Amino acid sequence: MTAPARLPEALTALRDAVAAAPLGLATPGSEAARRAARGVVEQVDDYLLPRLRDLDAPLLTVVGGSTGAGKSTLVNSLVGAPVTTAGVLRPTTRAPVLVCARTDVTAFEGDRVLPGLARVTGGAGGPGTLQLVPRDDVPPGLALLDAPDVDSVVESNRELAAQLLAAADLWVFVTTAARYADAVPWDVLRTAQERGTALAVVLDRVPPGAADEIAPDLAGMLDRAGLTGVRLFVVEERPLVDGFLPADQVAPLRGWLHALAADQEQRAAVVRQTLTGALASLEDRVAGIAAAVEEQALAATALREAAAAAYTAAYEGIDEGVRSGSLLRGEVLARWQEFVGTGEWMRSLQSSIGRMRDRVTAALTGRPSPAAELQGALETSVETLLRAEADRAAERTVTTWRALPGGSPLLATADEDLDRVSPDFPEAAAAQVRDWQGYVLDLVRDQGADKRTRARVLSWGVNGAGAVVMVAVFAHTGGLTGGEVAVAGGTTALGQRLLEAVFGDAAVRSLAARAREDLQARADGLLRYEQGRFDALVDEAGPTPDAAVELRAAAAALTAARDRA
Repeated sequence: MTAPARLPEALTALRDAVAAAPLGLATPGSEAARRAARGVVEQVDDYLLPRLRDLDAPLLTVVGGSTGAGKSTLVNSLVGAPVTTAGVLRPTTRAPVLVCARTDVTAFEGDRVLPGLARVTGGAGGPGTLQLVPRDDVPPGLALLDAPDVDSVVESNRELAAQLLAAADLWVFVTTAARYADAVPWDVLRTAQERGTALAVVLDRVPPGAADEIAPDLAGMLDRAGLTGVRLFVVEERPLVDGFLPADQVAPLRGWLHALAADQEQRAAVVRQTLTGALASLEDRVAGIAAAVEEQALAATALREAAAAAYTAAYEGIDEGVRSGSLLRGEVLARWQEFVGTGEWMRSLQSSIGRMRDRVTAALTGRPSPAAELQGALETSVETLLRAEADRAAERTVTTWRALPGGSPLLATADEDLDRVSPDFPEAAAAQVRDWQGYVLDLVRDQGADKRTRARVLSWGVNGAGAVVMVAVFAHTGGLTGGEVAVAGGTTALGQRLLEAVFGDAAVRSLAARAREDLQARADGLLRYEQGRFDALVDEAGPTPDAAVELRAAAAALTAARDRA
């Protein structure tokens, strides 16, 4: 018998959605959510899908419990043969052992159950394997699996124990009279209760005569935990007989298991209980994972906003540096004073003497013209401003990220130190400033194409006119007006007529405004590229906007398919 087709399809879709759940940011709930997601995927793969495809397969009974509880001895005693080795030294790392009827071995030889474990028959297996032991004295329809300790000090053992328990139709949980109140057994029992798993509890190593006192106490604890109706078997602490528990001590549990194997209806009822409980538990479990994904989304948004704020502040810092005139100091100021001179430059506007003199001087001395030197000083000054603000933004982002959930681990995954500009930033900034200067010169050329201004531009030179436009970009806080252009706090002043003599009032306003806007756009592009280093880290680890919605939708679709089935 198999389940309706829609249910496995919906379960597979949910499984894939959970497996892809984006939980890459180290938020407070991320580790627990990753474990929960892994548990859902493993249970779907190891148990739910295989069981839905074959409801009549043998009953898989997993015997689990705490360290030293006597699980292996119990399995050997139930079978009546040494099919699994008791761990003398703790912790024991070995392959789990599955014992079944020889006629049922084909049900476990493939990857129908626990597909991630390679099968080994005829001998002991190593880690990552499942040892199959076919027996003629095990009734058909029943399989016993000896699982690792649920509280093993070896993490891989604990994880495998949890995986095996999640793949069980029936848990036989073994604890002892000395440890039945410990936290770890009850964590496991609560998991069984939450998932609706069919469960039996074996209270082992009970001192003779103490069963009437201890067993009711444990039964009361089970009832209070919501585990009403759980079968409780008591095994007194007596000497082993040829390595096995006394026959009368294991007879009640053996008889119950053999009765299940013999009665298809009872066996099917156990399978239905566990299958129904496991399917019903998925909605709440997936809801918890979806909540963690939402937590990831909030963390990702905070990280992105922190980076955006830092680089927006850098953009504003560059804009302030451009508009305030602070760049027109030092080397730029010296080159500007040299370029303007003491008034002779104004007289050269109407002749080519000054331009020719510069060319001759440059040819004889090898020194660039004053206009070229001014442009070079401006280039260096602007590059320095861009680098300083980009460095400040990177450092500010790193500092903020370290205080935000998920930030520090994300920074550790980067291929470069993010608290400074990227290695290619200086070259990119220099290229952008040079391109900007070229853009300004193109503006001057375009403006000089007018018949009224062509002669004056030619007499001055495109480079000279462009240099003055560049200075005007940095010398104004509110755009060109009828007032005086103050350079470096008034050290050198140039009247509006300086530019109007060549271009006229309206053209000067347009040139300076367009030049400033172009520089701002280039600065913004450089900064957003730098910010992209941080955004890329978040994009890789963080969730998409609809990730949590898609998880909940897949869970709701499974619930609907389950109800129809």
